Amino acid sequence: MFLKVQLPWNVIIPAECLDAKGLMLQRQIIIRLLEAFSSKKATQELGYFLAVTTLESIGEGKVRQHTGDVLFPVVFSCLTFKLYRGEILNGVVHKVLKHGVFLRCGPVENIYMSCQKMPDSRYVPGENPLFMNEKMSKIEKDVVVHCIVMGTKWIEAECEFQALVSLEGDYLGPVSDEASLH
Repeated sequence: MFLKVQLPWNVIIPAECLDAKGLMLQRQIIIRLLEAFSSKKATQELGYFLAVTTLESIGEGKVRQHTGDVLFPVVFSCLTFKLYRGEILNGVVHKVLKHGVFLRCGPVENIYMSCQKMPDSRYVPGENPLFMNEKMSKIEKDVVVHCIVMGTKWIEAECEFQALVSLEGDYLGPVSDEASLH
């Protein structure tokens, strides 16, 4: 799910970058904010940081005593992406194993679907392994799968989420690309 959140942040402008012109200072603040934002991957509460949308306010700068750098408190809005239990998503299969598949969805790289959560599907080994059901519906590498999130886990050391998904439910499964053929 995409979220729009408002965040406070502190931007430090080195003394040598300070200029008497207000527009140049605002530009420096925005550049530093975007650099700091791009290096921040995700948080457990907000999910993955995607984009700054608006700069809401720039507070009064405070000079740091020892360095002469100036710290500006800013408030901005940004988009984040976080998976929630019960959410329906489209994931792209990137690895097929005997016991299940790994999918990607947006910035989330580790989404696992166990073969036990693929009703009536069986594993078909080979050079390009896949799962197939009686209706000949295939789950293989690069296939988009409509699935439901069963649970998520935050991995602090990696600053990322893992998720478990399932096909147990109505209208879930591989997304047909027949529509793109017509």
